Amino acid sequence: MSTAEGKRGGCLICGKPLVYYETGKRMKCSICGKEEESEASCEDGHFVCDECHSKRGIRVIEEGCRKTESRNPIAIMQELMENPYIYMHGPEHHVMVGAAILTACKNSGVDMDFDLALEEMVRRGREVPGGICGFWGCCGAAVSTGTAYSILLKATPLSGNSWGRANGMTSRALAKIAEKGGPRCCKRDSFLAVQAAAEVLKEEMNICLEMPEEIFCAFSRENPQCLRRACPFYRQGSDTAERKG
Repeated sequence: MSTAEGKRGGCLICGKPLVYYETGKRMKCSICGKEEESEASCEDGHFVCDECHSKRGIRVIEEGCRKTESRNPIAIMQELMENPYIYMHGPEHHVMVGAAILTACKNSGVDMDFDLALEEMVRRGREVPGGICGFWGCCGAAVSTGTAYSILLKATPLSGNSWGRANGMTSRALAKIAEKGGPRCCKRDSFLAVQAAAEVLKEEMNICLEMPEEIFCAFSRENPQCLRRACPFYRQGSDTAERKG
């Protein structure tokens, strides 16, 4: 497995571009051999299941969140994103967004059983499949904000006010993501989701997380579908750096 190729958004086996299908197909994971339905493989037919794709990345997220003292969820994510097992795109982002929010809240003095909260965030987040932004119409980064809020509020399907607030959090993040349009970018969508989450936490719980005045994405060269100047986090001048590279 080439992590560099995975960073480019291509196949983790051969590096070639992914192909998405309108309907699911039964495929065998090229790493673990498990068969399951999927809407994506590479041009050569390699398929990697969500569990194999995100296993090492989720471990990186757990370890990074437990050791950081940062109160800035964007900074927490940016440090995690530098790890080679947090690929350009992938379901590990569905865990990372909520984990960064919970970590920043804990470091900001919010009272919680952090180990239990992080464990629950990982358990729930890894159940959100890759590609749902396009196939379900609900980006996993937005779902991750609602998951984190649900954990903070101790919401369940039978809750009243907290049920509505958790869904409202997802709605705010999803609206912010949808406004920028596609194609998907797990980095852009994660940043947008956390921006929305920070706004909601301040408004509803008076939790003031540290947030940067500006966010610059360092991954545009790794994303063939990058929106470039249409993305609010695009670093001006990186087109030139990309041509030189």
